[in-house]
Amino acid sequence: MLNVERVDLFYGAAQALRGVSIVAEPGRVACLMGRNGVGKTSLLRAITGRQAVSAGRVQWNGRDITGLRADQRARLGVASVPQGREIFPLLTVRENLETGFAVLPRRARRVPDEVFELFPVLGEMLGRRGGDLSGGQQQQLAIARAMVTRPRLLVLDEPTEGIQPSIIKDIGRAIAYLRDKGEIAILLVEQYFDFARELADSYAVMDRGRIVLAGTREDMQEAEVRRWLTV
Repeated sequence: MLNVERVDLFYGAAQALRGVSIVAEPGRVACLMGRNGVGKTSLLRAITGRQAVSAGRVQWNGRDITGLRADQRARLGVASVPQGREIFPLLTVRENLETGFAVLPRRARRVPDEVFELFPVLGEMLGRRGGDLSGGQQQQLAIARAMVTRPRLLVLDEPTEGIQPSIIKDIGRAIAYLRDKGEIAILLVEQYFDFARELADSYAVMDRGRIVLAGTREDMQEAEVRRWLTV
């Protein structure tokens, strides 16, 4: 279980997060929403260890991981699918997937069969360079690379951004599959409301570095959430 408690984060003198708290549990999708520039990606960077926090703490399965480096958190099962995908364009699909081996013991260094069951196009393109894939295929590759690490916490930063509708459906099915396994806590950052509502078990909305609205899927009021998403 992920438990973020009253986290503050600064970039120089600019404060990006102000007392942010959020929880993600195995077998559930916690969805984080908000306009551009409100602190969503900064929160993910704090959770994955890519940016140090100045106050508050990040706990994973009861352990305080606030001071751990990103690679140390990855070895504990924290995996990230960043905005912009960040695949290696000159490496093949196979090689991109195998970069996930770095956090695994040698005996576990194999690509799970479920990767190709969820994203069969990747199995057909193992020898193709990552930079030659379409944007949607690169997003599938980024999710698959995270799956290779055998994550216990998966954070996804706007996986539908700039993706064609058919692949958005594939990504939604993959997230639902991983949730329903009951072993992985999922934190999904998303601006596409319908996609978020369909997957979310709980939700939180950010504005100006704070959580301004939160609740369960059942008590989510569309008009109120959309009000915080409108530019």
